[in-house]
Amino acid sequence: MEQHETRQLTFHGEGAKLFGIYIVNILLTIVTFGLYYPWARAALLKYMYEESEFEGSRFTFHGTGKEMFIGFIKAIGIFLGLYCILLGAIFTKNATITMIGVAVFYIGFLLLIPIAIHGALRYRTSRSSWRGIHFGYRGDRKEFLNMFIVGAIITLVTFGIYGAWLVIEIRKYIFKNLRFGNITFSYEGEGGAFFWLNVKGYFLTLITLGIYSFWWAKDLFAYYVNNIRMYQGETRLNFRSTATAGAYFKLIVINLLIIVLSLGLGTPWAIVRTMQFVFDNIHIDGPLDVNAIVQTEADYTDATGEDLADMIDIGLV
Repeated sequence: MEQHETRQLTFHGEGAKLFGIYIVNILLTIVTFGLYYPWARAALLKYMYEESEFEGSRFTFHGTGKEMFIGFIKAIGIFLGLYCILLGAIFTKNATITMIGVAVFYIGFLLLIPIAIHGALRYRTSRSSWRGIHFGYRGDRKEFLNMFIVGAIITLVTFGIYGAWLVIEIRKYIFKNLRFGNITFSYEGEGGAFFWLNVKGYFLTLITLGIYSFWWAKDLFAYYVNNIRMYQGETRLNFRSTATAGAYFKLIVINLLIIVLSLGLGTPWAIVRTMQFVFDNIHIDGPLDVNAIVQTEADYTDATGEDLADMIDIGLV
């Protein structure tokens, strides 16, 4: 049994190397009129995983450009279908049909969000591994969709107030269904606490003319991290944030300067700094026997959800 009480991830990426990948990806995407994008995304993910280390071993992303291209085409087809319905309804110049078309478009777009999250999680986790052990996501699409729809309706009826509870419920559902071999997870956050954390952050940020935003960001990061639990049998490991408002201020300000002064060319360096900040400030407390982790998850190669999530710009948990 490993006896280390605290452990953390390490990110070894370098801005110069990531810049090289970025330049090649941008050029090939432009030359191929966007068709290279799935391969570009796969190359980026592969680099980010290979530069991430835990307990002396690097992570691996097994996804391929071909898998992501197939998902990319499917995702484009779905979006084109929705836009064709909208434009077709508008061109009829019939008010009733137009209203129906607009409703179908927005409802369809809303339904794509949980479908994209579910599909992206299934694909991304199954194509991720550490020491040959794959991650996995066992959520049920219909169950997740129903939870999201009910939550979205309540959020609409409560003028957005229930949104804090919906965010926490989504995180609880996702972590409950995450697997890393025979390792399980849970999320212990509560909607009420998350709601008041944001209310406090919002008003104090207004009152201080934005100065408190760094403390708000620090509190959000801590709330997301501190409520994650990892289980190996009966053993529980707790995630803990060590980020400070001052460190957030330094990260954000310097990243903005790097990006603005370099006219965007410094983005890879900003990304590397952000990844290092995140990994440096997440600690995992508790005993973990890495040799007792065994494979339990199956491969899943449909990247449609991954591409949908990327197009809608949904960040994974």
